[in-house]
Amino acid sequence: MSIFLEQVVPFGRSRREYELMFDLTEADLQGKILDCGGGPASFNAEVTATGSRVVSIDPIYQFSSSRIERQFLETVDDVIAQVNATPADWTWSYHRDSEALRRNRYEVMQRFLQDYPTGCSAGRYQVATLPSLPFAEAEFDLALCSHLLFLYSDLFSLEFHINSVVELCRVATEVRIFPLLTLACQFSPYVAPVQQHLSQSGIKTTIETVTYELQKGGNQMLRIYR
Repeated sequence: MSIFLEQVVPFGRSRREYELMFDLTEADLQGKILDCGGGPASFNAEVTATGSRVVSIDPIYQFSSSRIERQFLETVDDVIAQVNATPADWTWSYHRDSEALRRNRYEVMQRFLQDYPTGCSAGRYQVATLPSLPFAEAEFDLALCSHLLFLYSDLFSLEFHINSVVELCRVATEVRIFPLLTLACQFSPYVAPVQQHLSQSGIKTTIETVTYELQKGGNQMLRIYR
């Protein structure tokens, strides 16, 4: 088993990681984007600076900057130690090694923290939790869900996954979810049932290979067309 976590950890990713994880194009970035479970990611800050429209949601946004930073610092050593203990489970391509991964996550968080107060005031960071979102139908062109659904299959039930994906489909025209592996580096058993449920509702899904990989074999996203 690769990683064992009792709760979702406050790790964020950069704009470049989002572009690779979700195969984002410049056209994608021109639409209105929902970043679901963004945590302390710098994606919102980075793309907002170029004129994109992004709303990030996460229950962690109920906390202050200092509280979010403290939660990160309280968890990062344990996560990196588990990564180091399971070397066969990781692909070092975007990140050179575990220490580079640690630096990336810290730098991303710092960029997020610089933007956080302004972003909260502007409504770009909002407290919200799946599977019930405070948005209108088709309010977003694209919803992105990074390292939450499917990854934490041991923490969240199939019912939670189905309800969450259906809700994302309600508020966004298209949904992309990455990765499809669990923390144990196994393909989530919930992917197929979620696809089947959506198919029964006439919603199209595809599994697509992307150019980002950290978990070995974790280079696929689920793409959903409302």
